[in-house]
Amino acid sequence: MDPWSYKVRGFVVQLVLILSSTRWATAAEVCRSPLLSNLLPPSFRSSSQLSASHGPAFAKLNRREGAGGWSPLTSDLDQWLEVDLGQRTQVAAVSTQGRYGSSDWVTAYQLTFSDTGHNWRQCRQEDRLGAFPGNSNADSVVQHRLLQRSVVARYIRLIPLEWSRSGRIGLRLEAYGCPHNSAVLGFDGGSSLLYRLSPGATDSISLNFKTLRNSGTLLHAEGQSELSLSLGLERGRILLQLHGAAAPGRAGSSPASHHRVSLGSLLDDQQWHQVTVQQHGGRLNLTVDESSLLLQVPPTFTHWDHHQMSVGAKRALDSPHDRFHGCLENLLYNGVDLVELARQRDQRVTAQGNVTFSCSEPASVAVTFASPRSFLRLRLPAVGAPESTGVSVGLRFRTWNEAGLLLTFKLPQQAGAVWLFLSRARLFLQVHTSGRTPLELSTGSALSDGQWHHVEVTSDPGRLSVAVDRDGGTSAHTSPLFLIAAGSPLFFGGCPAATSSRECTNPFSSFLGCMSQLTTNGQPVDLMKVQQRLMGDFGHLQIDTCGIIDRCSQSHCEHGGRCSQSWSTFHCNCSDTGYGGATCHSSIYEQSCEAYKHRGNTSGFYFIDVDGSGPIGPQRIYCDMAEERTWTVVQHNNSELTRVSAGTSQHTAHFEYTSGEEQLAAIINHSEHCQQELSFLCRKSRPFSSPDGPPLSWWVGGAGEGQVQTEWGGPRPGRGGRCTCCLDPRMQCNCDADRAQWANDLALLTHKQSLPVRSLVLADVHRPGAESTAYRLGHLRCHGDKNLWNAAFFDQETSYLHFPTFHGELSADVSFLFKTTSSSGVFLENLGIKDFIRIELSSATEVLFSFDVGNGPLEVRVAAGAPLNDGRWHRVQAERNVKEAWLRLDQLPPATREAPAHGHIHLQLNSQLFIGGTASRQRGFRGCIRSLQLNGVTLDLEERARITPGVRAGCPGHCSSYGALCRNGGRCVEGSSSFSCDCGPSASAGAFCEREVSAGFKSGTSISYMFQEAAGNSSSSSSSSSSSSVLPSSVHPDTSLRAENISLSFRTSQSPALLLYVSSYRREYLALLLNQHDQLEVHYRLDSSQAADILRSRVRNLADGQLHAVAVSRRADSVSVQIDQNSREDFNLTSGVDFNGVRSLVLGKVHDSELDPELSRPASLGFTGCLSAVLFNSISPLKAALLRPDSSQVVVSGTLLQSPCSNAASAGPGGPESTRSLSGQPDSGVRGQPVVNAIRGDSALIGGVIAAVIFVAVSLSAVAARVLYRRKDSGPRQQVKAVRADDGPELNGRSETQREFFI
Repeated sequence: MDPWSYKVRGFVVQLVLILSSTRWATAAEVCRSPLLSNLLPPSFRSSSQLSASHGPAFAKLNRREGAGGWSPLTSDLDQWLEVDLGQRTQVAAVSTQGRYGSSDWVTAYQLTFSDTGHNWRQCRQEDRLGAFPGNSNADSVVQHRLLQRSVVARYIRLIPLEWSRSGRIGLRLEAYGCPHNSAVLGFDGGSSLLYRLSPGATDSISLNFKTLRNSGTLLHAEGQSELSLSLGLERGRILLQLHGAAAPGRAGSSPASHHRVSLGSLLDDQQWHQVTVQQHGGRLNLTVDESSLLLQVPPTFTHWDHHQMSVGAKRALDSPHDRFHGCLENLLYNGVDLVELARQRDQRVTAQGNVTFSCSEPASVAVTFASPRSFLRLRLPAVGAPESTGVSVGLRFRTWNEAGLLLTFKLPQQAGAVWLFLSRARLFLQVHTSGRTPLELSTGSALSDGQWHHVEVTSDPGRLSVAVDRDGGTSAHTSPLFLIAAGSPLFFGGCPAATSSRECTNPFSSFLGCMSQLTTNGQPVDLMKVQQRLMGDFGHLQIDTCGIIDRCSQSHCEHGGRCSQSWSTFHCNCSDTGYGGATCHSSIYEQSCEAYKHRGNTSGFYFIDVDGSGPIGPQRIYCDMAEERTWTVVQHNNSELTRVSAGTSQHTAHFEYTSGEEQLAAIINHSEHCQQELSFLCRKSRPFSSPDGPPLSWWVGGAGEGQVQTEWGGPRPGRGGRCTCCLDPRMQCNCDADRAQWANDLALLTHKQSLPVRSLVLADVHRPGAESTAYRLGHLRCHGDKNLWNAAFFDQETSYLHFPTFHGELSADVSFLFKTTSSSGVFLENLGIKDFIRIELSSATEVLFSFDVGNGPLEVRVAAGAPLNDGRWHRVQAERNVKEAWLRLDQLPPATREAPAHGHIHLQLNSQLFIGGTASRQRGFRGCIRSLQLNGVTLDLEERARITPGVRAGCPGHCSSYGALCRNGGRCVEGSSSFSCDCGPSASAGAFCEREVSAGFKSGTSISYMFQEAAGNSSSSSSSSSSSSVLPSSVHPDTSLRAENISLSFRTSQSPALLLYVSSYRREYLALLLNQHDQLEVHYRLDSSQAADILRSRVRNLADGQLHAVAVSRRADSVSVQIDQNSREDFNLTSGVDFNGVRSLVLGKVHDSELDPELSRPASLGFTGCLSAVLFNSISPLKAALLRPDSSQVVVSGTLLQSPCSNAASAGPGGPESTRSLSGQPDSGVRGQPVVNAIRGDSALIGGVIAAVIFVAVSLSAVAARVLYRRKDSGPRQQVKAVRADDGPELNGRSETQREFFI
């Protein structure tokens, strides 16, 4: 078929759908005719009547004949009023009225419908409520429209549930609707129809069906292209199957395609159900009653070419189990009435077996045990002799509960009892008799699946058996026989509340479910006689209906939660979904790395849910918690350095990211800044542009498939973006110079709309004379959470912000942070006609969450143990779903309140959403609200606050709440929309100064920290905060110290050993060392003309290989020493009080020939072990050596290895992952040319090796020049690993020393 034909056919489909929807809308409007006003008196029946003038025939709306309406003889829950409409009719609405001129009316009622006067089905409202509100007086009319599609039935039955407290049941009734057109086919399980079809303009099937069987084929259509469509029942659900034949392929044939979906539940209830299948293009829509499912089908199924269709069976030789037994109505295929074709005996129709044009109704009466108080009592009929030697009982049941009593009866002659019950979804039979061991039989499994199951219990002479679904079951021999007399009572489902234990005892839970086809001693039980009180007894039983509901067919479990149910409720299993709560609505993960840092977490892998309770799932992301910024790092599949050698064709690289498209877009949109670094190494190659001509290389970036980009830097494209390290201002990038020397370029890509980089194309690699190019694309890195810090300050009680109506009909979650000094105020309010939702600070110590969904106001409160108006940030989280509502404040346990079991579930709001106040401008909130999210969507408070009087955008002052996160002496620094920890005064590092800086020393290792440079640093501090944090200017060469605070931790097995040595220009010094007895000594020489004071601690065994903490504090001549948790030791100095002209501090080996004799040996031996958290006043020399090894203030000789001094590295608090790197491999490409992902041919091998040798030589020359310039010791180059090396896995986070690779 040509494209134009497809377009015409698509237009026809759309036109048909539009006309159909218009027709249905018009029909709904005109289907409102009164149905009862012209009916004759015999059409009305009732359970009873108070008198002849109170009969059911007088129950017509607005009539005053007789007593002015119907009233039963007694007002109880067993009364009903029934109307026969004469034929099946569409019923769209019902109106009720009280009895005229009386105090009698019905305040709540239940509606049931039937086609035959039996097998009633309950009509439920949109929220699955079975009760309709009635009248509040005798004269007003209350009308209720039924569900979206009208109910089709012949009989209407109204059951009063509540009535006037001052009177009795009184009712007048009217129903509104229109005639129903019906064309019916009947199948007996052995019959079928075969249709020969013609192609149509549309692809659609619609039908109604009813059956008591839970399996069977409704129809099966096949095409000449071997495409088939099957529609049938499987375990009470509609099953749609699409099957395509195998297509020829290169290697034989491609596998056949098969699609299988199911919808609906409990459809084997002998009620009419509507099924529609419509296809347009690649979308197929399956509808069963009110449930719909949209299926994306492959191109092979985009148009039906069925040439024949079998109805009632798939094939002529199908087994009876596969055939349909029931009725079909109004069967249409592509608009063609197939029932009418069969009725006219059209030649295109072939019938097999007995197909009728009527619907036979099996006489099956079900009863519903809807309450734990439900029971049914019958008498065992006599069979043969007056006293039988056995008993047989049969029944069918269906339930969702795994436990419940099905049957019990007494054995009076044996002083025993028999119980037939469910436990763990298995069937058990227990026989207890006096003086004998109890007998127990069990059979069956998974009997709580909602399907009908048949049970048969038989007691023959010497044999007892129980069977389920006629599978043979289990049996046991009994001796002697247990006897039960005719007329003995049998109790089904439970025991009456008022019965004596001699008649009925139930040690198990009551049965909740449906039963039918009850037999006793082989005789069927007439349950209609039970309903008429002509036999047996019952209580809280619904007869002639099965009220089972599948609460999981339209599951309220979100985000892939697995639904299970009992008779009265459902449960959601949220494991492995990343969500929690009663309906798996709320995410258990934070929405950003910034939010994890907000909780005090350190760098590592975390699961991030970018939209909270929204549809985007969680993802595993690396969070780099830097001191100033928090980076979100999204990996891709190729972050290694890749070399492209000359002679190859155009080189294209594609990059796949670990996050999905929606996740990537959300991360970029929610971040203040995003970037990717694209680095190049080139020689005689122009990867960017030619002197005069189009670009030689480009990259593709942005959302979806991305856009071609030719800019190599800058936040906005089209502004002449340049590489970030151009040496020649005439060139856009260094490599554009096309020189024979090695050059490098770094393109910093920061335009968010162009990120991430999807692919890279290098087109200059094949040019004659070109030699080599290497590139590396860093991971996507973003910082700044625009949602977390979005805040507004409400200055007046009458001020508020308003937003569009909040739509959270079935699930609504709200989260925000607030701080205030007021004792009350409304945070949020949204109103409907009757419904509302509100969160407020009800008092200085309590937060209140209140709402109404039509069942009356409900409140959830959380009381804090301290005042909430303390000017600190507090977090509020609230959720309301169909099962419960909960409220959480800070880290307190959540308060929870369950929803009513049978109530409204839809939250219907229509007003604006008010933030910080109410529509009445009363009880407004004064203070700050931040990071307000509703169902995972952040409201932009700042944008709205900028145009709203009385509200200011932003809210500073975060350190009062989060300053405690800065540890180990770190100082909280306020930011405009965040906070950070300044670790300058601390010996630790990290986002919260939580990581102690430690290193392993060998005997030749020495760190010298020169105080002389501090004065210069104080006057010209570096713009880098990290520089200022490790090189404080608290000590000057002309300063005299009268006090010191020294702290460090160490671990060693060496003694003697020098831990720390501080020298001065005046030959004064301070030293900490371990003597040969493993004791700590503090040496002070504050007067060069006197001997040093040696302060020796009493603590021994410090060289035991364990970690020890030392703190030394001096004030003038008073010195205190504390080691670990030992008592503090106090000393006094005699050599002086001023430490003059401090010059340097040395850790490890001291290279000084003029030391005192008692220090010479420890100084020459140095220190072998581990030092950690070294702090001299506010100076951390060890941190300076590790974090700023390029500083001329620090000189490192020997080997210095960063390593934790503790026995086990601590993990980040609360982090879900223990790993601290994006991969198990070390960062490649640091110093030296890598060979990872090399792309070259054998012909270019020699050239590549030569290029590598030249490059290494150039690099070594640069390194040597730098070493000479820095005037380092002649010893081996220190081996320093940056403190944060484990925090970031990729090139984007490298230090400047790592970037030397490209010089």
